[in-house]
Amino acid sequence: MKTWIHLTLLLTLLSACGDDPDPALDAGDDATVDAAEDAEADANDLDGGEPDGGDTDGGEPDGGEPGPLPLLSELDPNAWNELRPGGETSCSRGSEYAFFVRPGTTNKIVVDFIGGGACWNETTCSIAGAIFSDSVAPVRRAVEENMPQGIYDRENEENPVGDWTHVILPYCTGDIHWGNSSTEYSDTLTIEHRGAVNTRAVLDWIYANVDAPEQIFVTGCSAGSYGSLAWSAYLAEHYEGVPTVQFGDSGAGVITESFFRDSFPSWNAEMILPAWIEELDPSMVDIFELDLADLYERVGTYYPDNRFSQYNTSFDDNQAFYYEAMGGEGGAMGWNERMEASTSRIIESTPNYRNFQAPGEQHCIILQPNFYEVESNGVRLVEWLDQLINGEAPENVSCTDCTRATPGTE
Repeated sequence: MKTWIHLTLLLTLLSACGDDPDPALDAGDDATVDAAEDAEADANDLDGGEPDGGDTDGGEPDGGEPGPLPLLSELDPNAWNELRPGGETSCSRGSEYAFFVRPGTTNKIVVDFIGGGACWNETTCSIAGAIFSDSVAPVRRAVEENMPQGIYDRENEENPVGDWTHVILPYCTGDIHWGNSSTEYSDTLTIEHRGAVNTRAVLDWIYANVDAPEQIFVTGCSAGSYGSLAWSAYLAEHYEGVPTVQFGDSGAGVITESFFRDSFPSWNAEMILPAWIEELDPSMVDIFELDLADLYERVGTYYPDNRFSQYNTSFDDNQAFYYEAMGGEGGAMGWNERMEASTSRIIESTPNYRNFQAPGEQHCIILQPNFYEVESNGVRLVEWLDQLINGEAPENVSCTDCTRATPGTE
């Protein structure tokens, strides 16, 4: 039986490790496959409500007493600006949450959910930094270096969102940006799974500062991919009629039947589902029968004028590793078959969905230098994504030579 427990757990795990050129944004601080394996061997933070809730008051960027956040018009247009919303926002171990904004020159906005692993029991939650990112520090370090890569390379003329306003939502709660739970894993270990609380604070700031954007691009790598899908519905509901594109980077949602059925922690994650969509209302449907394809189909059907999409490599080493760790059979080939079956199902059921499958093993692409080099079956990803963002309907892309080498990484 497919269960919501299995779905949400896998969704968070898939960003815990990898060999990405900039792991600070795609994984937990100093995360490695070995650390994940060690944790496995050892025993291994929302009310749904209306789309608009939340509180935008918080600390000033320099700390200080709580107060109103600065307006978009007050931010430095030539730098990343750190905003600290305060209130009930929090990282998993109680440190302060912050998000980052760089104003653009157009009335268009990028909302980027950062990935960074997961925490689901006493063992994994106690290993600081190895299994999941538990603070905003990795993102802060990256923005201090100006992140001149991928979709943040403002100098590259091919960047389809280079002149847009960019909002980065760091990930430090181990719950794919979906949780609202203070979970006591032991007498000495309590984790604040407050991903949804943090996201609501950021969205409320966006709503207060961006009245009528021309376009919205919602994206995220790995765990952030799942955050981008769920929260794209909230953005679409608030900004009715505004063209919105969701792009899930390296989050295929391949799961096994029995993975952590009895030990999965309660994040209160099911409450993030957009309950105004009847087929996703926890009071109306059996959420334990849902999987990622259902979520894409039902959100996509409800918003037929918006576009939804995924990117995966054929043998994503990170996603395949966790598939095997869950007891999945067939290794990378087994993961590949289930990934292709899931994306094919979404393609068949959701006309406004597009899929791009590239060769290789690389996990995550939107923040990487080779974002501009990756191609599949003769189609360059950056050109395909540009078409998707700018109102065209590109064809679904599947690699014909699905080798394990990722273009641009050699």
